[in-house]
Amino acid sequence: MTNLCELLHTLPQYQLLRAVEDEAQNRQLDVYAIGGFVRDALLGRSTTDIDFVTLGKGSGIKLARAVSTRLGGSVAHVYPNFGTAAVRVGDTTLEFVAARRESYRKDSRKPIVEDGTLEDDLLRRDFTVNALAISLTGKESFGELLDPFGGLMDLNAGRLRTPRSPDITFADDPLRMIRAARFSTQLGFHIDEETRQGMKQEAKRLGIVSQERITDELHKIMAGATPSTGLKILEETDLLREFFPDLSALRGVDTVAGQRHKDNFYHTLQVVENVVETAPPDKYWLRWAALLHDIGKPRTKRFIPGSGWTFHGHEDRGSRMIPKLFRKLRLPTDERMAYVKKLVALHHRPVALVDDEVTDSAVRRLLFDAGEDLDDLMILVRADITSRNPQRVQRYLRAFDLVARKFEEVEAKDQLRNFQPPLGGKEIMEVVGIKAGVAVGIIKHAVREAILDGKIPNEHDAAFALMMQIKEDALRRAKLYEEVVLSMHVSERSAAHALKQAIMTGHIPEDYPAALEYLTSMKARLLA
Repeated sequence: MTNLCELLHTLPQYQLLRAVEDEAQNRQLDVYAIGGFVRDALLGRSTTDIDFVTLGKGSGIKLARAVSTRLGGSVAHVYPNFGTAAVRVGDTTLEFVAARRESYRKDSRKPIVEDGTLEDDLLRRDFTVNALAISLTGKESFGELLDPFGGLMDLNAGRLRTPRSPDITFADDPLRMIRAARFSTQLGFHIDEETRQGMKQEAKRLGIVSQERITDELHKIMAGATPSTGLKILEETDLLREFFPDLSALRGVDTVAGQRHKDNFYHTLQVVENVVETAPPDKYWLRWAALLHDIGKPRTKRFIPGSGWTFHGHEDRGSRMIPKLFRKLRLPTDERMAYVKKLVALHHRPVALVDDEVTDSAVRRLLFDAGEDLDDLMILVRADITSRNPQRVQRYLRAFDLVARKFEEVEAKDQLRNFQPPLGGKEIMEVVGIKAGVAVGIIKHAVREAILDGKIPNEHDAAFALMMQIKEDALRRAKLYEEVVLSMHVSERSAAHALKQAIMTGHIPEDYPAALEYLTSMKARLLA
């Protein structure tokens, strides 16, 4: 047998282990450190969690309370039905569980729990590398490694394998299949072929797992050094389509008349990896923008004879898909979602600015739309270059360097990256003599568009002069809005957006009765 006492002595948790040993001996309890702590100790990885298994009914909770009292920790969670308790000591979490045997019904994730031996408890672990134990007390000496399922051999081989038949392990807790992809990403391990086949066979059973648990594992994959490793495993074992079918739909190549498009799934994985390599480490949600940047392509894919494959408008379609995807995946629907949605919508815009003939107006509009996220957008745009032709890659990168210089030149003149309107709503209301309403919005919109088009500088005096010039037209349009749009019946609301746009920014007759007749006719056409 292998004794790891010398290795344990080098760990920052050594004194904690000795304290647990002492308290267990005082109560004549057998206790073992198990799972991820043992695995990471052998791999030289740091950890702040230690799992312990004790032998005997109720022994885990009893030992947890004794250790907490001794070390001045706090008992965070106690689950009497499962015989488990967690203790916080500084930055370290100690989790204690009495050895148990579990069995599952086919349609449920809730186990039937019975008292068990150490081997019973290790057998219910997900992978052999997590089914290692180190003795602290009992018939084995302190530090003795117990390895009933060949976990050390798998650890040395960089292999993930289940302690039981994969179909049993994964049927008991289908989340373990997602964890296989996560561990492969984090540890750089390959998945044993029998285990991989078991994942594919049991993929449908993932349906009994809550989305929150799945997404928690997905976050760990996305935060890893090589997210594409785990994502590729999820797709190739049919797991991805069970909880993220829109991403899975990117995979595949269609050929018509000898013309084929690239596989957008594997392209996406490369874009994610490019972002990981080039973005600052705190830009986690930029990784999600990379993952979702082409999510609209399957729904916009068209073959045009003589031209080939097109995905026209995929960035707009993809951006509109983001809120629903975030809700489905139980991702945050706050400013992080808005950030991803924005970058997906804008990721093709810089491509259009490569042309030497591009106007300052187009540059201003992207500066305004991207705002403080412009640098992140350009990281994504560069990451989107995945050609295998080095000359082509360099040509695109040089072109985007020129675009970045255009941004700097226009920004230096117009200061639009963090645009603040030179006229505020309060000033508009006081000068024009109106209350908050549509007229204020019309004036602010006109000022902004004039700045972006380069018609006036981004300065207060110029904006004020424009307001005085257009205020009567704004009041006229506001009155039309109240009469045409606000008076609409609920059943007519489908036409409201188009009418609002026409009133706010469209060309409508200057004569009020003529304008009213024009809009009434437009509403009839929209509702026909």
